[in-house]
Amino acid sequence: MSGHSKWHSIKHKKGAVDAKRGKLFTKLIKEITVAARLGGGDLDANPRLRTVVAKAKEANMPKDNIEKAIKKGTGELEGYNLEEISYEGYGPNGVAIMIDTLTDNRNRTTAEVRSVLTKSGGNLGENGCVSWIFEKKGVITLSAEKYDENIVMEVALDAGADDIQGDDNVWEVTTTPENYETLRNAFIDRGMELIVSDIMWVPKTTVKLDEKAASKVLSLIERLEDNDDVQNVASNFDIPDEILQSMGE
Repeated sequence: MSGHSKWHSIKHKKGAVDAKRGKLFTKLIKEITVAARLGGGDLDANPRLRTVVAKAKEANMPKDNIEKAIKKGTGELEGYNLEEISYEGYGPNGVAIMIDTLTDNRNRTTAEVRSVLTKSGGNLGENGCVSWIFEKKGVITLSAEKYDENIVMEVALDAGADDIQGDDNVWEVTTTPENYETLRNAFIDRGMELIVSDIMWVPKTTVKLDEKAASKVLSLIERLEDNDDVQNVASNFDIPDEILQSMGE
C-alpha cells in the first residue's frame, strides 16, 4: 500500500472528514454536476453519477442538495460551467503528485495549485511528467482489526478484485474502475463497513520517506485538499506505519 492510501484510511477512521463536511459537500456537488452534464441525470444509465451520488449519501449530504446538483448538470436548473483539469508535479523529496480538479476558472486554479506546490518545496510539472507512475484504480479499505483476512479475500475475489494488501490496521482491495461498483456493493451486501471507497490514482512505485519528509508531504497534500477546486490528490510516498499512526493521533 502507498502511504497516501494508508493516510486516507487513518483520517477517515479518526473522523477528519467529518470536520470538513462543508468543504466536502462543495466538492461532491461539483462532481455530481459534471457527472450529470456528461452522462445524463439517470443514475441507472450513468455509472459515474451513480458512484458519486453513493459517495454523497455516505457523507450524509441532504437529498435536496444531490437533486439540485443533478439538475444543474442536466440544465434543468441554472448552473455554472465546470472544467476538469488534472495537474502533475513534484512535492518535497521528489515525490510525484497527481491533482484532479473541477473549476470554473482555469487560470485561478492553476495559479493556486502552483502556489501551494512552490511554497511547500515542490513544483508544477508538464503533462505526462509523473502520470506514468500512476494508474486509476477502484480502492476500498477495511479494518484489519474488524475483518479476518479470509472473509475479505473471499468477498474480494468473488467480486473480481485485482489485488489485496494488508497490514495490522487495514486491508486495501483494488480493482479496475469499471469493476469498482461491483466490488463496493459486494462488501456492502455482506454488511461490511468501508473505511475508504473511491476511484483514485494508485502509484506503481513508491518513495520511502522518514518522519520529517513525511510531515512536509502530508502538509502539502492537506493544503491542496483544502482548495475547493481540488477533487483528488495522489502521491507515491511510503511511510512506516508507526510514523503514520503517530502523525494521525
